[in-house]
Amino acid sequence: MKPFFKLCFSRVGMVSLGILLQLLVLFASLSWFQDYAPMIHTVSVILAWAFVLYILSRKGNPAYKTAWIILLLGFPILGATLYLIFGGNRLSARLRRKMAEIDEAMDGLTVQDPAVVDAMQAEDPDAAVMARYLANTIRCPAYRNTRAQYFSSGEAFFDQLLRDLPRAERSIYLEYFIIESGEIWNAILEILRQKASAGVEVRLIYDDFGCIQRLPRHYDRRLEALGIHARVFNRFVPILDSRLNNRDHRKFCIIDGRIAFTGGINLADEYANRGKPRFGRWKDCGVRLEGDAVWSVTVMFLSMWNYLADRKDFGPKPSVPPLSEASGYVQPYQDSPLDEEAVGRNVFINMISRARRYIWIMTPYLIVDEAMDEVLTTAAKSGVDVRIITPGIPDKPYVYEMTRANYHALLEGGVRIFEYSPGFAHSKLFLADDESVAVGTVNLDFRSLYLHFEDGVWLYRADCVADVRRDFDETFPQCREITLADTAKVHLPRRLFRAALRLISPLM
Repeated sequence: MKPFFKLCFSRVGMVSLGILLQLLVLFASLSWFQDYAPMIHTVSVILAWAFVLYILSRKGNPAYKTAWIILLLGFPILGATLYLIFGGNRLSARLRRKMAEIDEAMDGLTVQDPAVVDAMQAEDPDAAVMARYLANTIRCPAYRNTRAQYFSSGEAFFDQLLRDLPRAERSIYLEYFIIESGEIWNAILEILRQKASAGVEVRLIYDDFGCIQRLPRHYDRRLEALGIHARVFNRFVPILDSRLNNRDHRKFCIIDGRIAFTGGINLADEYANRGKPRFGRWKDCGVRLEGDAVWSVTVMFLSMWNYLADRKDFGPKPSVPPLSEASGYVQPYQDSPLDEEAVGRNVFINMISRARRYIWIMTPYLIVDEAMDEVLTTAAKSGVDVRIITPGIPDKPYVYEMTRANYHALLEGGVRIFEYSPGFAHSKLFLADDESVAVGTVNLDFRSLYLHFEDGVWLYRADCVADVRRDFDETFPQCREITLADTAKVHLPRRLFRAALRLISPLM
């Protein structure tokens, strides 16, 4: 009982209780109008159909629309109420104005060098299509003169990060979904404290929902007392609001505007297999950039910082000397749930559809819509070697069931699926034809693709692509391949449960 009471009286418990009470009051209030039940039902049905027509008229993922439509038509009062609160990604006029001002201040900060795209066009017109899409759509240009280093584990990632942080001379910017006290974060925090005391500008953004059970309330105040400027994204408060849907899932560490780290790795011990393992061995990856492309990552961080701090200051662009060991092309990108442009999804689909020999994927969650399902199976049917690695030990049982619910259709289409036997594979990684890689924070699930703020890096013919290939080659032997025979052994009740989960997965 002790863990139960601890959860109930924790911050997450109290906030969740507040939200639950609001929902109960909302629906209990309907009982006050029992005499008008027929009228209420009629009005709710009309309202539900109005929402259905509104949803159909808007841009968006068909699976997400279908899930809402089923809820609205099946349970008009509940569906209409929840859609009013959580449906879509609506912004107030004030927030839209604020974002527009920041967007205006960003104008001209990240501009595509035509020579870079021309060089890529000469090497591979298909690759240039991807580069132009990211540059034209979200102002995330492709760069040369950038070294990219790939890390196939959290241990290697943190070893390098803890070597680079003490060398900071001007600034350290961090933005993370999860921060948790422990060996890793305590070591980083001590460096940040020392650097802040020495006059280095240290800024930190963390997502409140991601850290709610890992950091104490008002942790940002503790950081400010250490000289670390801190901002909290989307504080988790007991108020029903659609903003509860949106989380800052990005992961950045930027040092002096010259070095940037990103990937799936948060600042917590489990990402480096420290402490008591909860899900077996944690398999993750990250990338370190040095050179021109770091400017794009810096602008991404500062745009979020300016939004949270109500500023419009991006500072000067640092000069970067020529890097003799730089190879290939590097293109950092970001994805926002507020612009109706599914950038992360489009990057993945572009890589899958343009693969000629193979496309290998590592993802902690495999919750795909019909479009993603079709592009994966079409590639496999066309003779492309399509393989997906998912976790062997799940972190969330219901999400694991959703992931496995997608196996049968993909296997029937010729996709090969492998479960990482030692534990939890948290890497978000795409590799195509020994030439291109997408690595970052984007999972193959609806939340990541449509509701969260995310980031990634697309690499083309960079030296580290060979390291990614090596990582896959070493990981496949540690996996158990799933077959159609395995999915046929699933009993009918579980199949029905998975089918129901798959239906509502866009809303979860």
